[in-house]
Amino acid sequence: MRTWRGPRRVVAELADQGRREDRALVWLFAACGLIFVAQWPRLVRVAHETGADLTRLMTYDLLAWIFVWPLFFYIIAGLSWLVIRLFRRGVTAFDARLALFWAFLAATPAGLLYGLQAGLNGPGAATNLVGAVWIAAFLLFWAQGLRAVIARRS
Repeated sequence: MRTWRGPRRVVAELADQGRREDRALVWLFAACGLIFVAQWPRLVRVAHETGADLTRLMTYDLLAWIFVWPLFFYIIAGLSWLVIRLFRRGVTAFDARLALFWAFLAATPAGLLYGLQAGLNGPGAATNLVGAVWIAAFLLFWAQGLRAVIARRS
């Protein structure tokens, strides 16, 4: 929860702990697992409204959040590292992964609220608002995390 108050300070502290790929990977999988759980209310609603098989919907969502999304986040981290490298030397690919994976994990409380909102109320203005807060929090945490690792290397 400290990240919601001071994202740059938290990422700087995490970066000072040294390069720990295992920790970054755990953050990514924890965030993906939590977002998968956040999707359950929405999936139940979809299954109820459409008559679709809930087990099949959950299986597809599980495969997406455990196999596809982590690869997507690694690709995004790699691309962000390449862009940062154009302007700043010394920032490592791990720094880019750290900022992205931590931002995703730190924003999961808003993602959990979004899943609950989508499941209980369905599509609408309130669900869109919570989704926008989730995305904004993630982008803010990511940008502040990148600023922290860039400042640390400068």
